[in-house]
Amino acid sequence: MTGTAAPAGLVHGMGKNLVEPDWSPLSRDEVSAVLAQFTTPATGQARSPGAGPQDAGGGTVVTWRSPRPMSAAALVNGGGGAVFVKRHHTRVRSAAQLAAEHAFAAHLAAHGVPVPAVRRTLAGATTLAGDDFVYEVHEVAPGLDLYREAMSWTPFTSLGHARAAGAALARLHQAAAGFRHPARAPGVLTNSCAVIAAADPLAEVDAMAGQRPGLGRYLGTRDWRDDFARHLLPAIHRAAPLLAALEPQWGHGDWHPSNLTWDSPAPDGQVAAVFDFGLANRTFAVHDLAIALERSTVGWLELTGTGRAGADLSAISALLDGYESVRPLSPAEAAALAEVVPVAHVEYALSEIEYFADVVHSPANADLAYDTYLIGHARWFAEPAGSAMLGRLRQRPGRR
Repeated sequence: MTGTAAPAGLVHGMGKNLVEPDWSPLSRDEVSAVLAQFTTPATGQARSPGAGPQDAGGGTVVTWRSPRPMSAAALVNGGGGAVFVKRHHTRVRSAAQLAAEHAFAAHLAAHGVPVPAVRRTLAGATTLAGDDFVYEVHEVAPGLDLYREAMSWTPFTSLGHARAAGAALARLHQAAAGFRHPARAPGVLTNSCAVIAAADPLAEVDAMAGQRPGLGRYLGTRDWRDDFARHLLPAIHRAAPLLAALEPQWGHGDWHPSNLTWDSPAPDGQVAAVFDFGLANRTFAVHDLAIALERSTVGWLELTGTGRAGADLSAISALLDGYESVRPLSPAEAAALAEVVPVAHVEYALSEIEYFADVVHSPANADLAYDTYLIGHARWFAEPAGSAMLGRLRQRPGRR
């Protein structure tokens, strides 16, 4: 397992440091009450709140709490077996938004992708509302969760893992091709291609800001049009016409090592299961692949501390080799990939700014999301390390 378990009560921050959580951890009593409303897979009946493994207090056992910061989640042992319980604030996820994620996951599972099943309530829903929160309950993903303590967006520990992850993403894209649900609307902590595929990207951001007042208020404090013009628009103008020639389809949206489990701890281990579809949306296969490269082959956590980040060119090649061993890129996709990678993060970065500025009210993190993520990541691709990454992508065989 990579990484070190976070001390009790702390979660991952925006850099390498552990921080106090924005959301209170799931308690034993809370998850016991939630699970009482969900059916168990074997019986289709609600579990008994007092059933299953007991701790000293006589109740459900919370065996692990996720260190990811933007929701509260835990592994739980209870009368219906081990499950993964996740709680979202309704400002971040609605029941309808989660239903779209669950529908996509169910489609993938039906087409052979190993995805943990989502449990249903006695009423047949895949979510449960309570006060200002909404809950979801998943079966535990099979395999070894080797990266569960690793900071998000840290690299694979071996080229074998990168290659296996690329192949697994290709299989997901093949399975996803028949999923016809419309794109999810932009919102807090969501992913899309709304800006980078737009005919007028600045007008699209303006429209987003008008529909999302928290984002609008923050952008009103920044010189965002000038920043876009200097650091983002040139790359967007290269990417947009290439995306326009491709067929849209749903993708995972957040493909990095800690959203996968593995069949072995060995360097050549294979992907056992895929989870966390919180950023899934109707974009493009090449956009989803660009996100996978951007999030798992660049040492972004070094950028905040040192101002520099390196790209693992061997991991880039391994991930793409794995992907193309299953689903070779078309010439149009191969041409688009290098142009999409520098701006694949734009829509999620805007939604993360909104989250910090308007949901958890952290001005410092909102500034970090704007300066280091939205603008800083794009600027990095004009620096030597970023240029080397794009050069590697442009030199791959099959690109026309």
